[in-house]
Amino acid sequence: YSLQDQFDNLEKHTQWGIDVLEKYIKFVKERTEIELSYAKQLRNLSKKYQPKKNSKEEEEYRYTSTRAFLATLNEMNDYAGQHEVISENMTSLITAELTRYVQELKQERKSHFHDGRKAQQHIETCWKQLEASKRRFERDCKEADRAQQYFEKMDADINVTKADVEKARQQAQLRHQMAEDSKAEYSSTLQKFNSEQHEHYYTHIPNIFQKIQEMEERRIVRIGESMKTFAEVDRQVIPIIGKCLDEITKAAESVDHKNDSQMVIEAFKSGFEPPGDVDFEDFTQPMKRTVSESSLSNSRGDGKSEPKFGSKSKGKLWPFIKKNKLMSLLTSPHQPPPPPPASASPSAVPNGPQSPKQQKEPLSHRFNEFMTSKPKIHCFRSLKRGGAGPEDFSNLPPEQRRKKLQQKVDELNRDIQKEMDSRDALTKMKDVYIKNPQMGDAASVDHRLAELGQNIEKLRLEVQKFEGWLAEVEGRLPARSEQSRRQSGVYEAQNASGVNSCAQDRESPDGSYTEEQSQETEMKVPATDFDDEFDDEEPLPTIGTCKALYTFEGQNEGTISVAEGEMLYVIEEDKGDGWTRIRRNEDEEGYVPTSYVEVYLDKNAK
Repeated sequence: YSLQDQFDNLEKHTQWGIDVLEKYIKFVKERTEIELSYAKQLRNLSKKYQPKKNSKEEEEYRYTSTRAFLATLNEMNDYAGQHEVISENMTSLITAELTRYVQELKQERKSHFHDGRKAQQHIETCWKQLEASKRRFERDCKEADRAQQYFEKMDADINVTKADVEKARQQAQLRHQMAEDSKAEYSSTLQKFNSEQHEHYYTHIPNIFQKIQEMEERRIVRIGESMKTFAEVDRQVIPIIGKCLDEITKAAESVDHKNDSQMVIEAFKSGFEPPGDVDFEDFTQPMKRTVSESSLSNSRGDGKSEPKFGSKSKGKLWPFIKKNKLMSLLTSPHQPPPPPPASASPSAVPNGPQSPKQQKEPLSHRFNEFMTSKPKIHCFRSLKRGGAGPEDFSNLPPEQRRKKLQQKVDELNRDIQKEMDSRDALTKMKDVYIKNPQMGDAASVDHRLAELGQNIEKLRLEVQKFEGWLAEVEGRLPARSEQSRRQSGVYEAQNASGVNSCAQDRESPDGSYTEEQSQETEMKVPATDFDDEFDDEEPLPTIGTCKALYTFEGQNEGTISVAEGEMLYVIEEDKGDGWTRIRRNEDEEGYVPTSYVEVYLDKNAK
């Protein structure tokens, strides 16, 4: 009978087992979410560092180290895919299966405990019937005893009539009969209860307990199998993940530092010869001193400087001469700055400052005008900023020019091959049309075939042109010919055009600069000598800001126009000549009168 408490305990325990199972399902579900999130983050990480198409980054991936990094990114993408597989398998094999099993388990548990409660209620009903029969038998026995005692009392009393005695005797007999009947009923009920109780405790309840035990054991086995599946799902992807890691290791082992270094050398070598020795300048004999071939302070009128610039391997700026050293020789506009206007309106200085006529200046001043003039930006920075260069790439150093020409020849040959493939396909189509006129008109492709023939001929002419330039530059490279051919007259003539375009517009801030032909040829050094010099150097750093107090037109070369109230960057302060060098943006810089601006220097600027 005390098994009622055990039913309660079993009910609590089995409910706890279901709670454990649901907790494990929640754990696996959160694990799958983590795997998906991790895979997504890995994919985003791989995508973030992938080179952008048609960008400079794609060119950087020709090195073995960057190719290895790209392979690592691709493998990380596959690695992320395996974590997605883990999430999918755990969801289908564990989460979904256990969720369905939990629902079935709850129904089975409910059924078993319903049967147990039903059996318990039945045995309790039998017990109550037994108790009722027992009480009735006990009551009837007491009533029979009382009736017997009353009869004996009446029978012993002489004053009582026979009729009363007979009546008491009959009543006593009736009570005895009722007690016998109750006894028989109680005996029958007791036997029935004992049978039911034996059936309850030895058959029904053990069967129910056995079913509950089997249910609980299946639950325990199922959660154990799920934990095993949890590990197996991870183990199944380990070989693929290991393969991804092996590929990353293989890519890392493919890194070749010698090959990368050689590629850098091939990409940037110019083919120029190192400069010759600097000549000794004897200042003890002023009238007979020789002019240094590499000095930038030669007089323009000195006749000795002209052949020096045309001599072998000495007429150019060597790329290792730093830009800031050269710029230190350059000066501000050679004229006094104008006084500030009496009024802030532009009409106060309609034409800007007037420059006095200049006398002959050192060559360094010519370089100043040459480098600060607008044609300088066009000549030296047009390629870097995407401007169009010469078709024969004569603005590049010999080695770089050879590579560009070779690339152009290869590109044209690929175009020719494409056109020839198209022509062959159309020719076959025309043959099919001729043999089977119902499929199409053969004359309809003649026009297209003629166009392809013209295109192929044009491309072949282009190839011949570029191959001629390529043969020319290969014959001039030191590795393929004698060194003197690099400085030959043909090479000078081809490269002088880039500088001539700059020299045509060169003038001083007052607009009065003109030179004779002999002075013009002094500047005819190859444009490529300056390209490497100024493209690789950073612009001058800003040392502060300034605010324009007045409007300055800046119509002369070397100056820059500003509007009243405009804020600009200061890159060179007044050195005592009344001019301050400022910058508006990367392309616009020049000098303005110091009195026209209010300067705010940065205390931390170097």
